Amino acid sequence: MAESSAPNIQQELNLKKLELSALLEITQAINENLPETALYKIYRFTLLAQLQINRLTLFVHDEEWECKVCFGTEQDFTKQEIPEEILALTEITNTSKLRVDKRWRVFEIVIPILHNGKVLAFVMIGKIQPYYTNLEALNFVQTVSNIMLVAIENHKMARQRLAQESIRREIEIAREVQSMLFPKSLPNDKDVVIHASYIPHSSIGGDYYDFIEIDKDQFLFCVADVSGKGVPASLLMSNFQAGLRTILRQTSDLNTVVAELNNLIYRNAIAEKFITTFLAIYNRATRELSYVNAGHNSPILLYENNSHRLLNEGCTMLGVFDVLPFMSVTKIHVPENSVLLCYTDGLTEVFDEEEAEFGIEGTIKYLQNHRFLSSRMLHLQLLSEINLYNEETTFSDDITLLSCRFK
Repeated sequence: MAESSAPNIQQELNLKKLELSALLEITQAINENLPETALYKIYRFTLLAQLQINRLTLFVHDEEWECKVCFGTEQDFTKQEIPEEILALTEITNTSKLRVDKRWRVFEIVIPILHNGKVLAFVMIGKIQPYYTNLEALNFVQTVSNIMLVAIENHKMARQRLAQESIRREIEIAREVQSMLFPKSLPNDKDVVIHASYIPHSSIGGDYYDFIEIDKDQFLFCVADVSGKGVPASLLMSNFQAGLRTILRQTSDLNTVVAELNNLIYRNAIAEKFITTFLAIYNRATRELSYVNAGHNSPILLYENNSHRLLNEGCTMLGVFDVLPFMSVTKIHVPENSVLLCYTDGLTEVFDEEEAEFGIEGTIKYLQNHRFLSSRMLHLQLLSEINLYNEETTFSDDITLLSCRFK
């Protein structure tokens, strides 16, 4: 009796050696932080050479089920969909107990791989040694597979964390760059008071405003909006700002300034991005305002008697055409005690519960009723008015306000 059991004991010892060797190989591969494809190759070799499993396929669920390993079969299982009956399994099962197509019967055993109660993968094996039909041996295949797949999942999550950290850092840099674009101070003197407010919808917006002294009498101010958001919009806007300041050192002719800006944006914009902008030059001595509206929301010039004018003449948005199809610079006289409000579409494109837009009419009405507020309070209460217009809404776009009060 002792002699007959000796081969069984030796067989079990050999099996344990094979299993330990397989476990060691998989663990070493994981510790070496090898890429996913290399881990699958080692897994395949280990099961084939160490555990003497001669037919195997491994289906892993990422966004969908995908065959990652397949050997020992005449049919290519990489293009096969797993039968629903196999997908329902949570325990090691013999295929003879399943109602599946004969192509799946080349495998004898289906081994689900679970982690935290979720099925990560299915290992299907065939042409196995007799001692691999016992549950303990099959459990070991399940364990080795689980170790490898969880390691791959952890590596994937680590890579995602690194990628997210890289994106977060890029966003921080872009946000810093964007904050540097805005002017450090705005004038409040005997001629004008200029005040600006910027409310980004996300961490990096596509809005921009600026104020640039040209000489002792003239200054330029502008509001702009880049299509899209995020890092690309921020980079394009930085190009716009740098280009504007460079061009103004050479000329203050608005025709030239706008044409050169359009050329700059056309050459640098990606993914069909464009910029709408309102640019104006005010002469303190003559009270003349020259402006170009390049496809932007019409600023509102409110006169002392509460009548108003919309400043909408100019050209198309910048960056769409290599040469602007039309262009006009409009010059107007600005009477005393006038108020000009420039803004981006995030202000007016707010809807109430009945889908009625706050719009330019709501903005004009607000200005007429609150024109004597200080510039700061004029902005704060206008933003509050937008919030009250629909208390359930959140801003779906950046909001930029720039007001110029002419004394």
